[in-house]
Amino acid sequence: MIDFGILALVGFGVALIVGLTGVGGGSIMTPLLITVFGVPAPVAVGTDLACAAVTKTAGSIAHRSARNIATRIVVLFAAGSVPAAITTLVLIAAAHMSSQQLNHLIRECVGAALLLSIGMLVLRDPLRRWGARSDRLSVIRHHRPAITVLVGAVIGVAVALTSLGAGAIGAACLALLYPELEPAEIAGSDIAHAVPLTAVATAGHAWLGTIDGGLLLALLCGGLPGIVLGSLASRRVPIRALRLMLMATLALAGVKLLA
Repeated sequence: MIDFGILALVGFGVALIVGLTGVGGGSIMTPLLITVFGVPAPVAVGTDLACAAVTKTAGSIAHRSARNIATRIVVLFAAGSVPAAITTLVLIAAAHMSSQQLNHLIRECVGAALLLSIGMLVLRDPLRRWGARSDRLSVIRHHRPAITVLVGAVIGVAVALTSLGAGAIGAACLALLYPELEPAEIAGSDIAHAVPLTAVATAGHAWLGTIDGGLLLALLCGGLPGIVLGSLASRRVPIRALRLMLMATLALAGVKLLA
């Protein structure tokens, strides 16, 4: 039995990082649950999604009060991600995989998505600077709404399978497509987009029976105050060092998952 207090503390720390940066929720929590606490991969993904659905709603409210959310962009992302997540979960259910097969599939997908998330974290700031200067990209931006929906669909598949992607991948794509956004606006919009996506994915995982109620309660006890505190402090705290530590941690977890 995993200690309730330790899980609550982990939930607080992870949610604090999410509130500050907009990334790191599934990228940290799901690998931690699998590799450190020994939680089966499908249950880790489902429970983390349920926790994110609640904590990111609280974070979104805090970011809304700080005027950090670009509503139109959030709607475009969700227009792609929500249908894609539903389709992915329906296909998983229709495949009738054994618990061992499902565990293997999700564990491998989590490892791959984690390494992709690291790449997106590394490239986020360079992409933003390049995007602001590139004439070629300025032409592509005439089609930003359609591209945003397409990127949302990719994120929806990743989140439904792994609970990863909404933060790191979404934030990098926001920085590339919308370089005019401030870092706090990227974080706020990314968290707001995760609310409908994680809610739908949580419903799907509840249907699949991959959510642990006790584990979820412990994570929420720490996660709710953590994400509110991080969201309110997002414009005041320098996050470069935090992001470097986050990338190093994610790299180690990714290697362990794929080993």
